[in-house]
Amino acid sequence: MGSSNSENHGDFKSQLEFNGCDDEYPSGEFEYKTPTAWKRFVVNLRMLVAYPWRSVRKGSVLNIKLRGKITDQLKSRLSSGLSLPKLCENLIKAAYDPHISGVYLQIETLKCGWGIIDEIRRHILDFKKSAPVWHEKEYYLGCVCDELYAPPSAYFSLYGFSRGASFYAGVFDKIGVEPQVRRIGKYKSFGDQFTRKNISEENREVLTTILDNIYENWVDKISQAKGKKKEEIESFINEGVYQIEKLKEDGWITDIKYDDEVKSMLKKKLPLIDYNKYSRIRKWSVGLSGGKDRIAVIRASGSIGPVGIIAEEFIKTISKVRDSKKYKAVIIRIDSPGGDGLASDLMWREIKLLAESKPVVASMVDMAGSGGYQMAMAANAIVSENLTLTGSIGVVSFKFNMEKLYEKIGYNEEVVSKGRYAELYTDARPFRPDEEKLFAEQAQYMYKQFRDDAARSRSMSVEEMEEVAQGRVWTGKDAASRGLVDAIGGFSRAVAIAKHKANIPHNKKVTLVELSKPSFSLRKILLSMLGSAIGIEATLKHLQDNFAMRDGVQARMDVTMFHGSEGSSFADPNFSFLIDCLAYL
Repeated sequence: MGSSNSENHGDFKSQLEFNGCDDEYPSGEFEYKTPTAWKRFVVNLRMLVAYPWRSVRKGSVLNIKLRGKITDQLKSRLSSGLSLPKLCENLIKAAYDPHISGVYLQIETLKCGWGIIDEIRRHILDFKKSAPVWHEKEYYLGCVCDELYAPPSAYFSLYGFSRGASFYAGVFDKIGVEPQVRRIGKYKSFGDQFTRKNISEENREVLTTILDNIYENWVDKISQAKGKKKEEIESFINEGVYQIEKLKEDGWITDIKYDDEVKSMLKKKLPLIDYNKYSRIRKWSVGLSGGKDRIAVIRASGSIGPVGIIAEEFIKTISKVRDSKKYKAVIIRIDSPGGDGLASDLMWREIKLLAESKPVVASMVDMAGSGGYQMAMAANAIVSENLTLTGSIGVVSFKFNMEKLYEKIGYNEEVVSKGRYAELYTDARPFRPDEEKLFAEQAQYMYKQFRDDAARSRSMSVEEMEEVAQGRVWTGKDAASRGLVDAIGGFSRAVAIAKHKANIPHNKKVTLVELSKPSFSLRKILLSMLGSAIGIEATLKHLQDNFAMRDGVQARMDVTMFHGSEGSSFADPNFSFLIDCLAYL
């Protein structure tokens, strides 16, 4: 049913420290426990008798290239991009591998959100041995290394943060398309790009708050890592420094060296081992083993619909876990902006039933908004990163009226129907007054259902939930202070909380069982081969995500509103807009 893995943290010892609003739960913070002489002997013996491709020379340096897209999904051999679970596993193995002396990180432009960035940073800090356009995210990772090198031609763009939104109402006016959108929740921004020509005050407020949180977090963490005052960090950003020599002179980087010079410097002392080769090293080889108790891990990434998070498949997995006596607890990793309202509700129901039979912990990654939050709120506890984008408790329903466009291009459509509202979603004409009334009432009904379910799930009154709902997007930190999230942390904290709720002693090992194995099909294999050959895999996947669901009520967060200058795991908003238009034409 799934692949078994030992607990991702081996002999790390959980510290039952508590903080702030989430002091009910163990922190999930870990400290390194030095292996005994016997354990080191056993590991050395295993390496000695291992196959060449599963052995590591003593004193090796693990070479990891961090670049491009990083996802929270398990990867097959045909998948492109980096897998966060595999990356974290390799860093944990390296921490306990007596043959690994250090880690050389090659950090290039990254395409992921702050939730994934914080998870990687946490594991780098656990190891703490170091390593080209570098923006804020790339430096945020690199600054925690002991040594930081950059080539003379490196372009550092540490100028601050920005958020932008594109609006196409003017374009639609010119081509004769009328978007008819009904949003419930004054902060629900999905659809604004179709109906407005500028940003609303409500969404300016949301974006400003999110930007403030990202900026404050970045300055605080860089200050801690570099031992500089926050005022110095802010002054550095506002100076617009780009000269690599100035960065070295002021202590922001260790030295100016090309990649081959750093590798040559390392090889004179220590051999390098490739990341892909090290991925084949089994955890038991370095003394990491699991325990008798099992915790199931289910990963849900992407939009909710026919592709991405497929409700039917997800529910089937949940049902199997609920009926099984193998698992003491379940962790559901969520990285989704939401999607189809019905599918979101059905998955919420199944997770709720599961949570009644065994502890369920929702662990948010970059994003768990709208339908993604609806999934999480059914769990017994919700864990979020500081900068996870979540909340967005609201719904939106819409259609495009193409009547004027069809007239311009000479297209005509005749429809024969039976039933007063049979043509409710036709794109050949606008709503009639009675249709518009039904359209609005339907969206309002779905919103109330979503909001009331959220209130019950979070033990809040409807009035309290209404104050934090209305489609507003929160960072994890702000969501926690408002009762939408229980604890701040990453996967390790989710594991600690799952053990706590399952009455498993915090220092007892567990086995984590991954149930979201990558599926294989001829179609996926061909797409992967095509993507590798001509570089369009990412485009195809994005096309699939955006074609996922376009009818009915949506519980979806507007991803384009959170596209920022420092990089994103999501595609360019203008490209998204074009795909959205194609889905209707």
